[in-house]
Amino acid sequence: MSATIERREFLRIMGAGGLLLAVGAEGCRRVASDDDLTRETGGGITPVAYLRLDPSGTVTVICHRSEMGQGIRSSVAMILADEMEADWKRVRLEQALGDHKVYGNQLTDGSTSIREQFTMLRQAGASVRQLLERAAATQWNVPVEEVQAQFHEVLHQKTGRRVGYGALVATARTLPAVPAAEARLKDPAAFRYIGKEMPGLDLRAMTTGTAIYGQDLRHEGMLIAVIARPPVYGGQVASVDSAEAEKVPGVERIVRLPRAEIPTAFNAVGGVAVVAKNTWAAIQGRSKLKITWDDGPNAGYDSAAYREELTGTAKKPGKAWRKQGDAKAAIARSATKVSADYYIPHLAHAQMEPPAALAVYANDAFEIWAPTQDPQGARDTVAQILKVPVEKVTMHVTLLGGAFGRKGKADFIVEAALLAKEMNGAVKVVWTREDDIQHGYYHTVAAEHLEAGLDKDGRVTGWLHRSVMPSIGSTFDGVARDPMPVEMGMGATDLPFGIDNLLTESGPVSAHVRIGWYRSVINIPHAFAVGSFVDELARAAGRDPKEYWLGLLGPDRVIDLRQAGMVGDPWNYGAKPEEHPIEIARYRGVLEAVTKSAGWGAPLPPGEGRGLSVHRSFWSYVSAVARVKVGADGAVSVPRVDVAIDAGMVANPERVRAQMEGATIMALGNTLYGEITFAKGRVTQSNYTDYHVARMGDAPREIVVTIIPSDRPPGGVGEPGVPPIGAAICNAIFAATGKRIRTLPVGDQLKPTTS
Repeated sequence: MSATIERREFLRIMGAGGLLLAVGAEGCRRVASDDDLTRETGGGITPVAYLRLDPSGTVTVICHRSEMGQGIRSSVAMILADEMEADWKRVRLEQALGDHKVYGNQLTDGSTSIREQFTMLRQAGASVRQLLERAAATQWNVPVEEVQAQFHEVLHQKTGRRVGYGALVATARTLPAVPAAEARLKDPAAFRYIGKEMPGLDLRAMTTGTAIYGQDLRHEGMLIAVIARPPVYGGQVASVDSAEAEKVPGVERIVRLPRAEIPTAFNAVGGVAVVAKNTWAAIQGRSKLKITWDDGPNAGYDSAAYREELTGTAKKPGKAWRKQGDAKAAIARSATKVSADYYIPHLAHAQMEPPAALAVYANDAFEIWAPTQDPQGARDTVAQILKVPVEKVTMHVTLLGGAFGRKGKADFIVEAALLAKEMNGAVKVVWTREDDIQHGYYHTVAAEHLEAGLDKDGRVTGWLHRSVMPSIGSTFDGVARDPMPVEMGMGATDLPFGIDNLLTESGPVSAHVRIGWYRSVINIPHAFAVGSFVDELARAAGRDPKEYWLGLLGPDRVIDLRQAGMVGDPWNYGAKPEEHPIEIARYRGVLEAVTKSAGWGAPLPPGEGRGLSVHRSFWSYVSAVARVKVGADGAVSVPRVDVAIDAGMVANPERVRAQMEGATIMALGNTLYGEITFAKGRVTQSNYTDYHVARMGDAPREIVVTIIPSDRPPGGVGEPGVPPIGAAICNAIFAATGKRIRTLPVGDQLKPTTS
């Protein structure tokens, strides 16, 4: 299971003569007493990780963020090890507990881990390097200016003497840490690991089957629970007959869980749990429960009818978010008017590993293991729901078998804690694939209405974009009907186009399911609508889509949205606009790179086409060209996708390429197949058989990724690859067939009709 730093571990380290350092925004703090481990952050470092150096010379990075295949643990270790001049073969990983006081912000979400902490991690590694140099200078009684750390040793330049890092631990423990302000960062030309191809520290365990994921958890005396949850959000158990379930061999107990009121936030939704000696018995017992459900206020939710509501609202004037010039007047007097309506359905996370959590209850305290993206949030939620002090909840983090935002919610962890307390022992809650598909936090459904006016030369004179979708805020505020600024700031209000007259609006709508963040969040519907609409405008103007994109972007410049008609403060992924501005040159750079890579403009056989789109999210710029082939039967295949990304300074290029490849395949599945529908409040789909994700045969035979070299601060990588792919595929379908796809998924829309 997961290792951590706690008082017992601290005492073991110090007793063995180890050096423990807290890595934080102020550099590295040497942890000299066990009280430092839980010291309030007000006057000291807010740590994000811990670094341990043993007398043997082994460096252990205790990582604060969760690993779900994105390679973050190796990336964090690469940055620290590079700046401290460590030998990569002597670096090890451990996973941190969920504890804000000890580890700072541990939420693995929003592609923040490197983009927000790259410089801080470099400074911390440099602080360690300089601390070891001071230790060597102290041992040799020479000026520190005469020594230099080199590849896990410190060299005395005048005499050629060398000493290994492990032999410096005892002296380093007596010296004060080096503040971040004094950290001497490497010249990037001297990087050993940052920006280089490096073997991940997790990969051997992952590929040999020894890695521990949530579904792998075991504990002595552990019972297994599966739960019959309300099929409609906000529903509850009216009555239950469990007589037949109790007869199933191995079933220990039937437990009725408390109902959670709407909005449920991250609480469990209630239902009936079957607790058994093994998973099979629990599943069989659940199948024999006879439950009458009170479906509650969302019993009538029908996604087809809801779509009509959304699209109707999208055609009416709404709440203004960005108002630059007079878009409506400009469109009205234009030579050519173009309008289009786009629809994007609910999506399920459908990660390979369904949720699972193990909780042990003893002595009025909980010890929990789970594949969570937010161990601190889970810890706090369990403490709140179970009404115990947060110090009574210990939260371990396993590897995550995929997540995409789903495992940032603690409902499945709360279920395990509730049942562990009920059974006064160890209970592991297992979600089946059907549970995951039918009881998730769904990506929002959206209707996007766009209008534009073109002058006689095909230039856009006015642009209107109206977005209507149930907000993520509804999961926490039951009366929320408008999107949050963060949602509108993901591809709607942050348009980079050089258009004088621009209006962005939203329409009000209520949610009827749990809406949750999903990989790239609201960038998905906005990027699909905007990327498709630009292609439509290019066709209406008789222009090549690449050239039209470049014309819309206009000359290279930096855009300050505060001067661009924003109603309220612009959202910029948590950064001030001057820190991470919108840079047209970077849009242009990825667009030029990807069209060159893809052979844009080269002839293709009949039935094939290329489509282009560009999008900025999480401070990164991504452009994609999809090559699509449409058969006579309407079947769509995507033999090749080219992607170019400008993510600023890249720490781990192998993981950047992998993230772009994975994002491409995920977005392809969403575009061609992905759809969650509801009837009578219930999810219609149940498994991969009817919620189709991209299989191996669907994946492009070629995904060509170009990483733009950059000295800009790091941007996000895990999420930005998804948004432009949908529009690129659908624009390619139009190029191949002349048929415009405005409703996702593509599904059977291209199949020939029979008379």
